Amino acid sequence: MRKREEIRRAIEEGQAVLGIEFGSTRIKAVLIDEDSSPVASGSYDWENRYVDHIWTYDMEDIQKGLQGCYRALKRDVAEKYGVRLTRLAAMGVSAMMHGYLAFDGDDRLLVPFRTWRNTITGEASEKLSALFSYHIPQRWSIAHLYQAILNGEEHVKDVRFITTLAGYIHWVLTGEKVLGSGDASGMFPIDTVTKDYNARMLDQFDDLVAEKGLPWKIRDILPKVLLAGEDAGKLTKAGALFLDPEGELEAGVPLCPPEGDAGTGMAATNSVAVRTGNVSAGTSVFAMAVLEKELSRPYEEIDLVTTPSGDLVAMVHCNNCTSDLNAWAGLFKEFADCMGMDADMDRIFSVLYNKALEGDADCGGLLAYNYFSGEHITGFEEGRPLFVRSPESRFDLANFMRVHLYTSLGALKTGMDILLKKEDVKLDKMMGHGGLFKTKGVGQRILAAAIDTPVWVMETAGEGGAWGIALLADYMVRRESGETLTAYLADKVFRDAVGTGMDPVPEDVEGYEKFMEKYREGLVIERAAVDAGI
Repeated sequence: MRKREEIRRAIEEGQAVLGIEFGSTRIKAVLIDEDSSPVASGSYDWENRYVDHIWTYDMEDIQKGLQGCYRALKRDVAEKYGVRLTRLAAMGVSAMMHGYLAFDGDDRLLVPFRTWRNTITGEASEKLSALFSYHIPQRWSIAHLYQAILNGEEHVKDVRFITTLAGYIHWVLTGEKVLGSGDASGMFPIDTVTKDYNARMLDQFDDLVAEKGLPWKIRDILPKVLLAGEDAGKLTKAGALFLDPEGELEAGVPLCPPEGDAGTGMAATNSVAVRTGNVSAGTSVFAMAVLEKELSRPYEEIDLVTTPSGDLVAMVHCNNCTSDLNAWAGLFKEFADCMGMDADMDRIFSVLYNKALEGDADCGGLLAYNYFSGEHITGFEEGRPLFVRSPESRFDLANFMRVHLYTSLGALKTGMDILLKKEDVKLDKMMGHGGLFKTKGVGQRILAAAIDTPVWVMETAGEGGAWGIALLADYMVRRESGETLTAYLADKVFRDAVGTGMDPVPEDVEGYEKFMEKYREGLVIERAAVDAGI
């Protein structure tokens, strides 16, 4: 009861800090107290759309989702503590990285939002990677921009500002065209010495497109890069009403630099120091490893981004992870409903995931691909979820679920093998967070087998990126003079953190390698399905 009163008083006095993150299927808000602990939350479910061969979110859905999420948070605060949420000590906004939001001089959106999920910039990605001698993935903002130039798209001449989803929301709330280093590093390469966009590459890009006679330079249309802890503006009156149309939230709240889900994942898992890493596994999946040194050469499968503080990170990003798993769980839920069983989705997931641990280490010869969309690491511009078995396969529920858990990390393992086996990157441990790890011990064990590395999941892992951006906002207003983000997280946030570590099971590791042999050989089946337009 005493703790509840302390939290209530902190909220009333405006000492709480808010983090909001736009995920692929859910927008989540987390409110933290002065101990950095989550004390209230709210969420809003949403989904991307495939319109005219483009994965997108409607701008009205963005506003509706933001307001719905915040409304749910206010309701949770009122129910738990009996107070209204009117003041905040700080806040931050995060979202899926990359993609393309382009605006003209009157701040009008020029083309529908092109998200990270699109694989339509292959030519641009290839040419820019060769020009920079630096891997530029298809989902990066600069690849989208250059592809639009190559396509001769009419809107390009009118571009005056491009940003990410987090950058856009932050701009609406504050009027500031800025971006955190981690998110910015997914727009254009960052120089880890200057902590800003790579000057050489900026010049190279301008020279590359000079013949087009465009009325802008690349430096002029990118957001300003900010590091963790730097001031990123304050919530305006218009921004407060955009977030809370009921008009209860006061303006003037300081905001931290907007970040991508990679940066918030690092913060939420205390993975911003060298030799640390984390895996965020939800609709998409990505692994981050903070490097001790640069890689020996560029790899198409490996992206180089930064921590929120601007340190070099190797990133393996895959477009597909749990969508197919979720679809199968939904099918089993439908069956349960037809049978008159009262089983909610949490129960469905728990039963199915744990059943997978009873399966054969190599999944009994079953094969599956979870490609709802294209997967660049394995060379697919489109995806087809597939399940394949031979007459000799051991087809039972345990192996069926195990193969879908394995394949959810199959593309990720392809990239991680480069880091761990070819580049000999050293990781003391990997931290897991996201929906895949919600069922205790299952996703954790599968990931440990995939990368043959100890995997830890903290009790706070379920809070995810919304908690991570709240921590970054808290760091901005409450850090001590000279205190680094690494020290702040290690000494204050995670000092007494409770988590569970799991070493890889040798039999699982061996079985996963056998599965991957079949996975690689079976890619011709996936290719045939895509080429046939099935």
